[in-house]
Amino acid sequence: MQRHRQLFEEICSFENLLLAARKARRGKRLRPDVAAFEHNLEAELLRLQTELRAQTYCPGAYHEFVIHDPKRRVISAAPYRDRIVHHALCNVLEPIFERVFITDSYAHRFGKGTHAAVDRLTEFMRRYDYVLKCDIARYFPSIDHALLKAQIRRKIACADTLWLIDTIIDAGNPSEPENAYFLGDDLFTPFSRHKGLPLGNQTSQFFANVYLNALDHFVKEKLERKAYIRYVDDFVILSDDKEDLWEVFAAFRNFLAATLRLQVHPVKQWVLPVSAGVDFLGFRVYPTHRLLRRASGLRFQRRLRAMQWAYRNGQISLTQIQQRLMAWLGHAGHADSYRLRASLLGAATFRRDARRETACCVVARGTTTTRTTIAARIATTTTRPTGTTISGSVVPLPRQVSPYSQ
Repeated sequence: MQRHRQLFEEICSFENLLLAARKARRGKRLRPDVAAFEHNLEAELLRLQTELRAQTYCPGAYHEFVIHDPKRRVISAAPYRDRIVHHALCNVLEPIFERVFITDSYAHRFGKGTHAAVDRLTEFMRRYDYVLKCDIARYFPSIDHALLKAQIRRKIACADTLWLIDTIIDAGNPSEPENAYFLGDDLFTPFSRHKGLPLGNQTSQFFANVYLNALDHFVKEKLERKAYIRYVDDFVILSDDKEDLWEVFAAFRNFLAATLRLQVHPVKQWVLPVSAGVDFLGFRVYPTHRLLRRASGLRFQRRLRAMQWAYRNGQISLTQIQQRLMAWLGHAGHADSYRLRASLLGAATFRRDARRETACCVVARGTTTTRTTIAARIATTTTRPTGTTISGSVVPLPRQVSPYSQ
């Protein structure tokens, strides 16, 4: 296997750091820490470059918060300048590892994603009779640092780059303990090994793919399974023989425990006929069609109601609502979220705040030229009728509308 050297200078180059800063600030320009950094962007990037080259760079403290989506997850948000370093590192490493990733790994990769994974699953379900669905128990807290670093060193031989990678991995937020025992462990082994990657880092998503790359090749090459799909720690394998899938599952489970010190979830493992459908990435997938899972639809509706309440109480702005809805709907081909936002806030309220936002933009720029934004274009539109149409269904305003009428 080819090992790559002399990568650190490319990581630390000003052009790469500037590109990383542009990626890190997407959708976050209005945050105080981002605005402060962007105010002196060139000086801040040069200072960060100097720290990296002198190897005096030290990651800052994480901001930790808990979400329930629907299960409890602890999210660790790194400081903004650290996120720039994460993007700069991934800009260089991702093309190197992309060559060794299998085609049917769909998480956090350019040109992949949830919809591509579900499309691929539908294709396989039309060719096979049975499907095995399983996932890993507490994947991110269980990632072993020593094993992860060993896998990275199989492709990277640049000492300075390895220093930066080790610094980021070791500086991760301490996760909730996952003290599982594996064959050959003594009483203290689970407590002596460093484990866990923080949820929320760009590097964590990349390292998660690297860590399970060995499993992908084991399933594809050793077990010779063509109908295999992975999205982070969710796995789907298809076959025409039900007993064969249970044998594959046993080999799959043993490899995870012996090689990667991971455990399959004790409950979330099924072998079903494809005609019964399978829950995968928020959908109930059948050979002929797919349905949105009820839990996913209700969860999204709860998000909209919470956002509506926060807006009416002055906790979030119209621009923040626009950014969130663009992020939620843009990848599904629904980037024009006017109708959803108008239905959520009420037509009169939405137009009033759109005009106010446009006026603030003009005052901030100190010019009489109107800034061309979505809000500005909406503010100049004529009054809409008392109902609006989403995919053929008429919804009265200003009441809420379910985005899943689409």
